[in-house]
Amino acid sequence: HPGMGDGYFLKPTIISDVAVGSTIAKTEIFGPVLGVMRVDTVEEAIALVNGGEYGNMACIFTSSGAAARQFRYEADAGNIGINIGVAAPMAYFPFSGWNASFFGDLHAQSRHGVEFYTQTKVVVERWPREWSRKF
Repeated sequence: HPGMGDGYFLKPTIISDVAVGSTIAKTEIFGPVLGVMRVDTVEEAIALVNGGEYGNMACIFTSSGAAARQFRYEADAGNIGINIGVAAPMAYFPFSGWNASFFGDLHAQSRHGVEFYTQTKVVVERWPREWSRKF
């Protein structure tokens, strides 16, 4: 990239219709890449998340409050996004991957370092006003 020196640069990229067993689906990519995988039910979405090796984050887009609640409690990921593409919490929230996404032997961050034997989950949600009146 001109003016940026040596290195490899990737523009933000969205990859749609990612196949479940594909390399993209099985690789934890630390870059501006979003892989979109479509499923028919919340149970399929949870099975997809929980069947993977990594657990950094998982997102779901839904108009169902019941599906959102089920996903937030059953998906094995350190950061959960509901109707938001990337769950980017504020600095005072712990940002810690689960499963193979975690490096080290202690989830000690922020005030949660005191609670190092617990496993926390951050849920970031956004609901359009017209949806919130239905629940």
